[in-house]
Amino acid sequence: MFALVGGSTVVGLVVGRSLRRHSESLREPFGVLQAALLGVVGLILAFGLTLAVGRYEARRSAVVDEANAIGTTYLRAETLDEPVRGSSLALLRRYTDTSIRLSHTVPNSRAARETVATGGRLQRRLWTLAGRALDGAPTASAPRLYVESLNEMIDMQTVRVSALNNRVSAAVLDLEVIGACIALGLLGLYLAILTRGVVTVLLAAALVTMLLLVTFDLDRPTRGLIRIPTAPLTALRASMALPPAAKALRAP
Repeated sequence: MFALVGGSTVVGLVVGRSLRRHSESLREPFGVLQAALLGVVGLILAFGLTLAVGRYEARRSAVVDEANAIGTTYLRAETLDEPVRGSSLALLRRYTDTSIRLSHTVPNSRAARETVATGGRLQRRLWTLAGRALDGAPTASAPRLYVESLNEMIDMQTVRVSALNNRVSAAVLDLEVIGACIALGLLGLYLAILTRGVVTVLLAAALVTMLLLVTFDLDRPTRGLIRIPTAPLTALRASMALPPAAKALRAP
């Protein structure tokens, strides 16, 4: 990124120096062109950054919502009768480990697909156990509440996977990079014709490059410096290591 934006800026400076003898005739048209293009590129950069920030916040919110859904399901599973209770609690611990592992896999990669498939198999086993709990106590409140929270937990995985795969369009990112290169190249050319502002345009190129890097980093949830925190899921998993709050019930 630095090579692209910085290289185009340097090329603009070099070309501007070679055209310096024509400064009187080129100063005005190049000044208008680079000012207009910088304004358009600024809007495109702001648009791309807004898209990336919105998707990042959606992914963070999805992690919190999924942790809450799993935690509620785990607590309600403690109120079920044995042996469904013990089997469900063990599967929910494994399911939480799968959700944490999903945070460290690249979206749409083979590892991510395998993790989602593992979560789907655990969901089916949990749903089968929930059906047994309902068959054993069709009028009890605990199995019905548990099924409701389990259904919400399953839905939340779909929401989270969708959020991870919801990336900023490649066309928008490409347009940002190409527009920044052209705009800064013209800015360097214009300032070189005026024989001033070389340090300023290089600082501007560095600033724009950093903005592009932040946008790209926000759009990659499992890579780079800006990542989706997994603290809600890891804290939930740590709480599952404690003894269950509700006592186990024996099957009649």
